[in-house]
Amino acid sequence: MEAKDVATMNALPQASSCRLIDFDEVVVVPGFVPKTFILIVSGTKPWVTMTVELRPLVYIRQPEYWGIEVVGCQSGIGLPQTAPYSVTLDITSVLGTKGIEVIGATGKKKVDVS
Repeated sequence: MEAKDVATMNALPQASSCRLIDFDEVVVVPGFVPKTFILIVSGTKPWVTMTVELRPLVYIRQPEYWGIEVVGCQSGIGLPQTAPYSVTLDITSVLGTKGIEVIGATGKKKVDVS
């Protein structure tokens, strides 16, 4: 991937149904297979009907801390009632040279992974 490819993607319009949301806890645990890692993020979503995902950012080269966004998407008729969430992501293939950085609506957290 080259810089022009990332620029082309960033020029596309953003979806209106998805937003960064906050998180309360970030944990990285080893996977079942050696040298694999699982990210677990939990918190409270603002809409009970919202789907929460962990989305790694796109890079041209491996950064020190690979950014992973906490994204909540709402479709159809929503119910604006808070609810807890917990999501996981295999981060084995999206590790920075030092670890990861979880990115939420109002905060970020770096986690060293070795």
